[in-house]
Amino acid sequence: MSKIQRNLLITGGAGFIGSHVVRHLVNKYPSYRIINLDKLTYAGCLANLKDVEQAPNYHFVQADICDFQQVVALMKNWKIDGIIHLAAESHVDRSIEDPFTFAQTNVMGTLSLLQAAKFVWEALPEKYEGKRFYHISTDEVYGALELTHPEGIEPPFSTKASSGEHHLAYGQEFFLETTAYRPHSPYSASKAASDHFVRAFHDTYGMPTVISNCSNNYGPYQYPEKLIPLFIRNIVQGRSLPVYGKGENVRDWLYVEDHARAIDLIFHQGKAGDTYNVGGFNEWKNIDLIELLVDTVDRHLGNPQGHSRSLITFVTDRAGHDLRYAIDSSKIQRELGWEPTLQFEQGLERTVQWYLKNENWLKIVEK
Repeated sequence: MSKIQRNLLITGGAGFIGSHVVRHLVNKYPSYRIINLDKLTYAGCLANLKDVEQAPNYHFVQADICDFQQVVALMKNWKIDGIIHLAAESHVDRSIEDPFTFAQTNVMGTLSLLQAAKFVWEALPEKYEGKRFYHISTDEVYGALELTHPEGIEPPFSTKASSGEHHLAYGQEFFLETTAYRPHSPYSASKAASDHFVRAFHDTYGMPTVISNCSNNYGPYQYPEKLIPLFIRNIVQGRSLPVYGKGENVRDWLYVEDHARAIDLIFHQGKAGDTYNVGGFNEWKNIDLIELLVDTVDRHLGNPQGHSRSLITFVTDRAGHDLRYAIDSSKIQRELGWEPTLQFEQGLERTVQWYLKNENWLKIVEK
């Protein structure tokens, strides 16, 4: 094992995005000790990290980020000098049913981590030198954008032309790092509050923090309550595919491994106190995405084209359902040189193949 140069704490590392970040860092930086702190709620599963669990620079700790004393002890014990904070409750429907849990985990959990980092780092001779607290957030904190795309345009709706300038896709407006917060769900409200606490610790105490707000992620190891893995499973089983409203809501989609690369760059090269928006320049109306997903799964199952479209069922729209999200990722591209590597159709193809080949994983996480 290489001589340890850094000790990084990844919260929520057994979850969907977190497991990809842990895997990326463990494999890329053998001189980093990666400590994965996860409570192992329903959405966290150690099966997500089977391929790295024996790595000499990886260590798992089951703990709750809201347990301040345990977090302090962990930080001292492992001499943590960097935190990448992904642990969060993230399902909007669950937040509507149980907003208290979302406030507890997403707001108070983030505050617990911040206060623990402040307590431990300020007691060191070097204090904040060489330290970083990186908070992963969501585009949903910004609220909703107008849906104004002209009729007749076919997907996919790339929002970045070859010249690097935006062109009209579903609207002329995009979320910027300076866009005012207008959260509409308990989930997005809890993430917005946690973002504000992170900025407050930078401004008040001088803690070297950084925040990123990302669009919808998709890919392997996503818990099957989210749209893409849920619908893949339902198509295989011949179950209904429930679509909110008329399926007109628009989202910007990013392959999870591209997000992990962005997180790596922002942690190492992002400017302290700054925010970076991370998106796929890849807007899709829900119904268009679902029809593409259905056809892709049917093709892999050997079903006739259009076979499973009959499973699509329109249901009552979600309360407070934002119509359109669209991220402008120009800043991270310009300052850090990041951009997505996969076209959506390529990423969706990989994702469908992975879920169809890993039915045992689905059985494990749904126990």
